[in-house]
Amino acid sequence: MILPPATLGMLGGGQLGRFFVAAAHEMGYKVWVLDPDPHSPAGLIADRHLQAGYDDFAALDALAAGCAAVTTEFENVPADTLDYLAKFVPVRPGAAAVAVCQNRIVEKTFLQDNGLPHGPFVPVRSEADLAAAPAELFPAVLKVARFGYDGKGQARVANVAEAVHAFHAFKGEACVLEALLTLDCEVSVVLARGEDGTVSAFPVVENAHSRGILDVSIAPARVAPALADEARRCASLIAERLGFIGTLAVEFFVSGGRLVVNEMAPRPHNSGHHTIDACVVSQYEQQVRALCGLRLGEARQHSASVMVNLLGELWYEGLDPHGRYREPDWSVLHAVPGLRLHLYGKHHARHGRKMGHFTVIGDDPAQVLDAALAARRAIGIRDI
Repeated sequence: MILPPATLGMLGGGQLGRFFVAAAHEMGYKVWVLDPDPHSPAGLIADRHLQAGYDDFAALDALAAGCAAVTTEFENVPADTLDYLAKFVPVRPGAAAVAVCQNRIVEKTFLQDNGLPHGPFVPVRSEADLAAAPAELFPAVLKVARFGYDGKGQARVANVAEAVHAFHAFKGEACVLEALLTLDCEVSVVLARGEDGTVSAFPVVENAHSRGILDVSIAPARVAPALADEARRCASLIAERLGFIGTLAVEFFVSGGRLVVNEMAPRPHNSGHHTIDACVVSQYEQQVRALCGLRLGEARQHSASVMVNLLGELWYEGLDPHGRYREPDWSVLHAVPGLRLHLYGKHHARHGRKMGHFTVIGDDPAQVLDAALAARRAIGIRDI
């Protein structure tokens, strides 16, 4: 076990890393953050901010020398970086598990090879792959294999011609072509897995997106208990097959009453923010515990919750990207009973950028949802 006051390393300095730093500090640890952004939200509160790229070996050597173990807050840290650090200190999750989640082709193939529920797809590396795609796959979604998130690098396509056009727009990057499913809803499972294989999964979360970005998360999800149990079992199996150590999120589509894995995130997840306020232990504390070889905490949810994302649009008058920049009136949210506001300390708001979130908690799920949606409207967020 790695015990306080040891120093932990974090690759990445966004809001997920910031929450990790806060959780680690509360538990008595110090944290060094490596992130190239001088305004890194995590770096601002870390004990040391190494402002460098993820391929800067001098910075990596400093991180390895100063930290007892290293983790990551996003999946696009190069696998070679994780492998390099693992020569000197424990790195959790490991490079092999992260690499599966970095590439949609590898991810879909992993699901297929392990008999896990997934939608119809074909890997696309050339126009010929699109020409050979079965007609029943359309309408479909073409997604870049690497670095796509929050709806970026995705295009809905009705036929091969539209898919080819989108492939060119993505500059010929490797992609996956996925059948466009009719959705009942979208859900996610956030869990932690320890070095001993123990899994602690939070209750299933129901998610609604706007323009490809998570908008509202309701926990527990309003789905049948059997489907929720199946989602948790599937996510646990994914963690086991990956040999995963740390906090993992698995996003699912529910289509025709059946679960389909959409994607995995080898880190804490936006849909798990509510665990800070609504659960016995947060997803970030679980990440610290798994990294340090501690016993995982109890992932029990003690309050119904609804989480709402706050995007950069709110900082512009009339939601106009050319409008006057101003701070939203947070008093509107602070007046709501049971509401907790979390702002990420990002130095400048821009449209589509996650600047913060709020979570409403309470005993009655329906009342919590009503209060959260009313607060969402009051602060100026347009309806989905």
